[in-house]
Amino acid sequence: MSEWTTTRRSALTAMAVTIAFPAAARRGTTRPGVRPVTLIAGTYARESGKGVYPVTFDPAHDTWRVGTPIAGIDDASFGIGDGPGSAYYLVREGSTGQVSAYAPSWTRAGTAPTGGADPCYIALDRASACLAVANYSSGSVAFHRLDQRTGVPGEPTLFHHTGNGPNHDRQETPHAHWVGFSPDRHWLHSVDLGADTIFAYRFDPSARTLAEPVAAWRAPAGAGPRHLVRHPTRRIAYVVCELSNTLITLDARDDGSFFTRHMISTLPAGHRGASQAAHIAIDRAGRRIYVSNRGDDSIAVFALDGDGQPTLMQHIASGGSWPRFFLLIEVQRWLVVANERSGTLAILRVESDGRLTATGQTLAVPGAVFLGERQA
Repeated sequence: MSEWTTTRRSALTAMAVTIAFPAAARRGTTRPGVRPVTLIAGTYARESGKGVYPVTFDPAHDTWRVGTPIAGIDDASFGIGDGPGSAYYLVREGSTGQVSAYAPSWTRAGTAPTGGADPCYIALDRASACLAVANYSSGSVAFHRLDQRTGVPGEPTLFHHTGNGPNHDRQETPHAHWVGFSPDRHWLHSVDLGADTIFAYRFDPSARTLAEPVAAWRAPAGAGPRHLVRHPTRRIAYVVCELSNTLITLDARDDGSFFTRHMISTLPAGHRGASQAAHIAIDRAGRRIYVSNRGDDSIAVFALDGDGQPTLMQHIASGGSWPRFFLLIEVQRWLVVANERSGTLAILRVESDGRLTATGQTLAVPGAVFLGERQA
């Protein structure tokens, strides 16, 4: 058991608030092999969030609990763990963006500027101790070398995207929304919603450097690509487009570029009204993809065939309003949805075929925009 788990569980015993559920909703939640789970929920202060909230599941009592928020960590819209020294990284959104490293006890080990506005995603190459951050409003990527002992980020090297799209309200300038290192560690990719582009940076993990970006893929004009996931065994990637509400399947090439293979809507047939696709996740077997729709307030489930091509299986209500982010917890067979505008986390069960069912369990977390996992 980690120091972080021991510290947080002790604190939660004293300060956690149990969320009561109807008996019918609670029955059947506990299954053989289900273990305690600890999550953290990042929140927006402008939507009444008070910091980062610890959220735990206790299988002995079949209950979820939301703890007292950890003070002093405001507007944490994304995070990632397992850095050097067991550091956990959180960005702070704002006109002057920051990324901070936290020790297992949630003591802040160090903070660095991201060199741009509204950082919203982090990528970590653990072996080289390098970290990249997407600055949304600035359309830039910050590249940080980490202290290899403490994990504290150094001053960034900053790279700026170029380009725009036809949607004048959302694509007047570049808007970097996602970053990720390629499995072969030769590339860092950044998905830019404003430029309708995925950019590729040549990455040298030995020298701990990035080259200037080049366009690796162009989305259909006005699509607004947002987040990307990679197939676990095939040279395929999937990008969810916020503005066009589409899931696009891409072939990945050795030179860091992508080629469009297939497009499918993330929305139910006949949907009317505004909606914006948000987050995407793929299961470890490469059999199912999940996408959240804000406005339609649903989670779309896609089956992947042997060639990795998606087919719609299901739409299910997200359990709240504006599902910005969700966390797929496969060992426990849960999908936990952060519904930003309703300020709730909804617990959905992942069935054996990958479909989702509602449990009726909802937790109050004001302004919830991000979820990270820490298992006990």
